[in-house]
Amino acid sequence: MGRILAFLIIIVMAAVFFGGKKLPDLARAVGRSMRILKSETAALREEYAKEARGEVDQPVADPGPTIKAAPGDTAGTRPAGEPPADRAR
Repeated sequence: MGRILAFLIIIVMAAVFFGGKKLPDLARAVGRSMRILKSETAALREEYAKEARGEVDQPVADPGPTIKAAPGDTAGTRPAGEPPADRAR
């Protein structure tokens, strides 16, 4: 009985603060947030279960951003962290 009363009080307070026109949008946003939370929780549980079974996926090495050569440039492409060949010391 106490939980139902508390829930009703929360609903009334929300109606007072947000007004009747904003409540459907608020409920929709809460529903989306709950779906996102549920899917993320399921993903974390699945990841934890794989880790417990020893089926951990090895991360793929990310080479990072690549700087593409300009038209007519003969130097080609190089990783973003490397200096150009003419500036190498």
